[in-house]
Amino acid sequence: MASLDAALTFQRADQEFCRQFNVSSEELCGRSIRDLVHPSVQQPLIRQFLHLLEGRRQRFATTVIAVREGEESAFNVPLTAVAVSGNLPGTTAIVIMMPTTRSREGAGVVTSRKKLLSEMDARILEGVAGGVSTVPLASRLYLSRHGVEYHVKCLMQKLRARNRAALVSRAYSMGVFKVGVWPPEVVDDFVK
Repeated sequence: MASLDAALTFQRADQEFCRQFNVSSEELCGRSIRDLVHPSVQQPLIRQFLHLLEGRRQRFATTVIAVREGEESAFNVPLTAVAVSGNLPGTTAIVIMMPTTRSREGAGVVTSRKKLLSEMDARILEGVAGGVSTVPLASRLYLSRHGVEYHVKCLMQKLRARNRAALVSRAYSMGVFKVGVWPPEVVDDFVK
């Protein structure tokens, strides 16, 4: 369990919470919740926290992609957040609970956060995910039709996907795309 202030920075955290992220309580306090979640889920998560702070909700529960300090992998973890009010009007703090994962295998490793896409790969992946066919995508990116097909084939090999639909699905499951954004945008952390 941990508590956040109105700026969404950690004020306190118990030992189990800190152990889950490979940090001490002193290292965690004063840092933003954004530091512990994958970039692909930051925007929707912050939106839910803002709803708590504005008084539109009292609590929410969701699954987030969290990141451990000093590691290149992310994992799924349930998060419950509850607004806490003091004597003053409005929300004064948020308490968050994330159950500890007992083992690395049980953590549900999601993806490596390596920069695995070139700038061109990212633009092509965004186009494919947005439903743009080869010829218009080639025109938009100043490539030939064969150039786009080559990049798509390389992306399918890199992400181990059989076809374009599987490529987009795999990219979403790895957190490559920003959540809740249309047209699809690749998270900058994945671009070299």
